[in-house]
Amino acid sequence: MPFREINSKMVEATVVPGQRMFSQRGAMLAYRGDVTFTPNMAGGQSGVMSMIGRRVAGEATPLMTVEGNGTVMFGHGGHHIQVIGLTGDTLYVEADRLLAFDGTLEQGTMFMGSQGGVMGMVRGQVTGQGLFTTTLKGHGAVAVMAHGGVIELPITPGRPVHVDPQAYVAHHGDVRNKLSTALGWRDMVGRGSGEAFQLELSGSGAVYVQASEEKL
Repeated sequence: MPFREINSKMVEATVVPGQRMFSQRGAMLAYRGDVTFTPNMAGGQSGVMSMIGRRVAGEATPLMTVEGNGTVMFGHGGHHIQVIGLTGDTLYVEADRLLAFDGTLEQGTMFMGSQGGVMGMVRGQVTGQGLFTTTLKGHGAVAVMAHGGVIELPITPGRPVHVDPQAYVAHHGDVRNKLSTALGWRDMVGRGSGEAFQLELSGSGAVYVQASEEKL
């Protein structure tokens, strides 16, 4: 794992020749050694479809390609940072929550509506975030941002986990998600988070939940 947690809001990464990392723009706090930071408008490995940004608003924020030989300290906005290690599985994470990740990970984009029908559309209305979620697959590490700390909740067969959509940070594993609610579609649109609806995750894996519902 290339990340060393300095404290809850800062991580340090080792950069070695022949390998690269990607980070959110503005995430670099300091570095040692011969390290370069280059804007990558293509979003890394997977071209335009993996660009980091708010898809609904049509904004595209370039990733920074980090290369060289040295160490880099990352942090952003005083947000809590959680390091997640991947061992061949896929991590689903909001694009705005990505701080930095291994360049070896395969990047992609998933339309949230493809899991759970209209869940993605409802969630986009509720959180103000897009209908797309970034996927990272392979072996490596990812540093994500959240408000107020993060807890990892295991998801096991027969025991689904229900999460407030605004408290959701990321999930991985063989997991299905859907929006469960006692209200109809028309009642849900435009409402804030709370007991009116919940994000239900079932299968086998884990979900990361932040302590605060504040948006990034």
